[in-house]
Amino acid sequence: MSNVIALTFPPRHRPLDARLAALAVCFCEKRRFGDDVFWLKENAEFLNILETSGLALLDAGLDPYLAFYEQVWDRLVFFPQYYRFLLSIALDLEDLGLPGDLGERLVSFAAEKGLAEAELSDLQRAEARRLMARRGHAALAWDESLADRLRRFAARPGTFALPNKKAAYELTHVFFYLSEYGRRDPDLPEAAFTSLIFAGILAFLDQNADLLAEVCIALRFAGRTPPPAWEDWIERDADAFDILEDPAAHVQDGYHDYFVINWHRAIRGQAAFSAAPGANRAVFARRPQARGPLRAMSEAIFRLGPRRSGDWEAMRDTVSGALDFPGQDVLCAAEKSVNNFDVFFHDFSRAMCHAVPVKEAVV
Repeated sequence: MSNVIALTFPPRHRPLDARLAALAVCFCEKRRFGDDVFWLKENAEFLNILETSGLALLDAGLDPYLAFYEQVWDRLVFFPQYYRFLLSIALDLEDLGLPGDLGERLVSFAAEKGLAEAELSDLQRAEARRLMARRGHAALAWDESLADRLRRFAARPGTFALPNKKAAYELTHVFFYLSEYGRRDPDLPEAAFTSLIFAGILAFLDQNADLLAEVCIALRFAGRTPPPAWEDWIERDADAFDILEDPAAHVQDGYHDYFVINWHRAIRGQAAFSAAPGANRAVFARRPQARGPLRAMSEAIFRLGPRRSGDWEAMRDTVSGALDFPGQDVLCAAEKSVNNFDVFFHDFSRAMCHAVPVKEAVV
């Protein structure tokens, strides 16, 4: 029988560089292996968080990745379908301080083979363009309207007033790529910020800390300050993980929530990854949390049929009355967190009524 140990290490027990080094060993060597696409995903996310938030793996902290880095050329040649993961990991390793210049060779190969030409998604094209630009290649240079199409997608607030997690995550990544993860002005119209606020309202109503953290990071990368109520709730949720070390553990877990919430902490200049495992196989188990009122709100509005209205003042009591007391508290906090909840609700209600003037998002 395996031994399962729950670990939550306060910052004073181990310095940050030791915690990050333990995470590198955990994700690089203990949970999955290099031919597993989920290994690529987990490690690309971890290294991207370090590279974009200014966190560093000091001294020998990058050593677990040496074997992968030495084989990454062969992997790209044989697995070109994973080129974005492979480029991301290799470039981040070099930019984090791993000696070597394979990144230039990898990007040149991807450009010569036209790997980005196989992408059907504008978002994936944008990611490929950003990755190759990091080593001086102008991928998809012929597609001069790519950034404009992303901006048009982002500048439709009504899209993001309806529950659609895929669209919401894509919106945050539009902000990430166009802002170069906070390194430049993304040149997005005000309507795109309204879209991001609407996506954040839905995430808050759903009590989805993973998505809400991405929304807040996207706002910060674009030079805006997120609503304090959102960031305060994410901060409270940061301690909702049990890190379980178990050599036989099943690793379909809450690692992504753990990553993104700590990424948000780092972007805010707070202590990140204060709870981290030893250098062992670990599961990031999220403790049970109360469900947000989003589904109950949708069901209540749907049941009203033609009697529903897009007027929040007229609908507030009806919607709130359909919720339990915790749900009412979340709804009240969501309404108070932004200045345009009534505009959001007009689209969220999907009622046939006259449009109300759109207010600019204040964040």
